[in-house]
Amino acid sequence: MSFTLLSSPLQGFTDFRFRNAQNKYFGGIDTFYSPYIRLNGKLVIKSSYERDLLPENNTDLEVIPQVITNDAEEFLFVANYVKQLGYKELNWNLGCPYPMVTKSGMGSGLIGSPDKINAVLEKAHSQSDIIVSMKMRLGYENSQEILDVLPVLDQYPIKNIAIHARLGKQLYKGGVHLDAFQACIDNTKHKLYYNGDITSVAKFKEMQERFPSIDHWMIGRGLIADPFLPSMIKNDTVAYPQNKMEVFSAFHDTLYEGYSESLSGSTHILLKMHHLWEYFSATFSNPHKVHKNIKKAKSIRNYEATVKEIIAKG
Repeated sequence: MSFTLLSSPLQGFTDFRFRNAQNKYFGGIDTFYSPYIRLNGKLVIKSSYERDLLPENNTDLEVIPQVITNDAEEFLFVANYVKQLGYKELNWNLGCPYPMVTKSGMGSGLIGSPDKINAVLEKAHSQSDIIVSMKMRLGYENSQEILDVLPVLDQYPIKNIAIHARLGKQLYKGGVHLDAFQACIDNTKHKLYYNGDITSVAKFKEMQERFPSIDHWMIGRGLIADPFLPSMIKNDTVAYPQNKMEVFSAFHDTLYEGYSESLSGSTHILLKMHHLWEYFSATFSNPHKVHKNIKKAKSIRNYEATVKEIIAKG
């Protein structure tokens, strides 16, 4: 059965620099979702969001923009904005689990409010011709929340719903709820995409067997931890290329150069790279030690030397 691999948007990680580098050195991802646009009550698009979506920054990629909001006017504003850039689809984030988002009734904190969801979708579909897709969790408190909202969603021509099979309150802790995801399949007419804990080829196959009707699979943290993973899934192999470290090194250097040019000051650059290495370290034989050594690198020179050493050891 043929399938499609999607990159799940992760705020602070999967920006256009990451997307382009991942696509260039590894491939395997068919469609990238950009990290969400958030307006904070002002109908203004921040320049960082703008830069991330500019067509010239995404020339070889299929990208779908995403918005996080609980307000229909904001949704329409962003829909018109992305349409002007040439995008035909806007993904609505009802998945973000972070407390500062959920406490303001957005992301997964909105799943328990079917009426509010209905109000946004009603306006989005009556006042815009943008294609709407959704990214959700199973709920914030419990998985009954999504089952209560699915009948509302069934009233609209939503392109697809990507479901991360966790609750919002879990953040990224604890396991995925596979029975609850199956209940979603059984209770909606919409096309569902699966997201959650695809961290290896074996895990992917396990999920494929568990959900034979699903043909779109979204990889989030697993992609940052192992950027080789999508092409390995596509090629049905657990073997890394012989020049694994060479490829990873080129990928790292491209990202590092990009962020060095765009971020001001060594503190920002190091912070950005330290965050990425929280995931990258998983590619190495001693992740804990690798991450520890990276965290110890407090200057650009130290950082560069540490990375060189880590890659040389493989």
